[in-house]
Amino acid sequence: MAASILIADDDAVQRRLVENMVQKCGYETTVVDSGDAAIALLTAPDAPAIDALLLDLVMPGLDGMGVLAKIREAGLSIPVVVQTAHGGIDNVVSAMRAGAQDFVVKPVGIERLQVSLRNALNASALKGELQRIKHSREGRLTFADIITRSEAMAGVMRTAQKAAASTIPVLIEGESGVGKELFARAVHGSGERKSKPFVAVNCGAIPDNLVESILFGHEKGAFTGATERHTGKFVEASGGTLFLDEVSELPLAAQVKLLRALQEGSVEAVGGRKPMKVDVRIISATNRKLLDRVKSGHFREDLFYRLHVLPLTIPPLRMRREDIPHLLRHFLARFCAEENRHITGISGEAMAHLSQLEWPGNIRQLENAVYRAVVMSEGDQLGLSDFPQAASLPPPISEAPGEPLIVSPTFHSTVPAMVSGSEIPIAPLPSTGTLAMLTNAGELRPLEELESEIIRFAISHYRGQMSEVARRLKIGRSTLYRKLDEAAADSSTGGTDEAS
Repeated sequence: MAASILIADDDAVQRRLVENMVQKCGYETTVVDSGDAAIALLTAPDAPAIDALLLDLVMPGLDGMGVLAKIREAGLSIPVVVQTAHGGIDNVVSAMRAGAQDFVVKPVGIERLQVSLRNALNASALKGELQRIKHSREGRLTFADIITRSEAMAGVMRTAQKAAASTIPVLIEGESGVGKELFARAVHGSGERKSKPFVAVNCGAIPDNLVESILFGHEKGAFTGATERHTGKFVEASGGTLFLDEVSELPLAAQVKLLRALQEGSVEAVGGRKPMKVDVRIISATNRKLLDRVKSGHFREDLFYRLHVLPLTIPPLRMRREDIPHLLRHFLARFCAEENRHITGISGEAMAHLSQLEWPGNIRQLENAVYRAVVMSEGDQLGLSDFPQAASLPPPISEAPGEPLIVSPTFHSTVPAMVSGSEIPIAPLPSTGTLAMLTNAGELRPLEELESEIIRFAISHYRGQMSEVARRLKIGRSTLYRKLDEAAADSSTGGTDEAS
């Protein structure tokens, strides 16, 4: 899914020109004709996700400077690129002091506009990553810090936000690397306990003989090696949240004591003489189906129902491919800053392949792949060769003879190839064409084959802008990606009869 740019300009002709250029750069666009409309859209409760604002400085009513002031008052962190027909230094200085990221002078060329938007998005991604890390360390992470645009995540986000408003026990299920701890921290950071401790415990990494000591504490001399008193994680998290990661790995003996602690709201240290009252919110997580562990006898059923009050299942990355470009941009910005590397973006060829990988390690694997690519790359742009995981993957859709679909970012056209990682360069097909209905044998071609050819043509015609392709075909983006996956699967198994 491409980044979304809001364009605010009162000149209808200029709006259309800029909109066309922004779309040719591979971004989605939203257009308004005034500063008031821009602020209304950005501050609406159901506001669409906007990644950057392209703002005209001179407008009737609320002008560009007024919009910048309103954005600052509302505490919005959206990057702003201002447009002005007057390139005076005073206007530029005032706009930059008011919070603008960059400026362009009308009439702007597509190359200059592309560089400004790319730099603004990259700077915003880096700022977001630094803020996310800071919030995580301070226990103030919220749902605004979670990077997602996927429809598959919408329901999970709504449920998690409702859970944050109470102290209900939450069980987060999902494959390894999908971000279960991130969600747990967001639930904690969005609730009333956000100023209290968030204590995370990886239950699968604790030796069986130390589980009770680490969770509930121990007294001095309680066992060999206990040279001093230890309070335990429950006491450390009192008043706040205790996150039990990989809770399914707890030994049965520790499960009994955990159940008692949850029922009575108190814990008894190993070697202790009396229980201690604790006020702890429990959020647990597992990469296994906890109910299956119950059925196999490895997890207590009564404890399962104590933890499984409000379940959340986070979909794997392969079910939310729309998030991959946004995750890549944020990871790239962070690692370039950490490693002091100047890398402008990811090639379209690499992006196309990365978006089709299964990613069994999910977001963690994607993050590590970007980290490796940034460290090992010798150029100023990441290509397919920088991602060994993607190099062996075939193109998402089968290529018909003489009509290559995915090409390298060196292909030439009147539009410069994108390097921000948000556009998939596509080899141009004729603007008009014919669709063969019959096979060489004179039989009607299968519907799936005709549909695949139409989708290929649409992707080429709209230069890989998947949201625009889905909109023109009148299908959802998730449906479009599913059809692409099905087409790729068909091509890998031999497909159907050859088209005439």
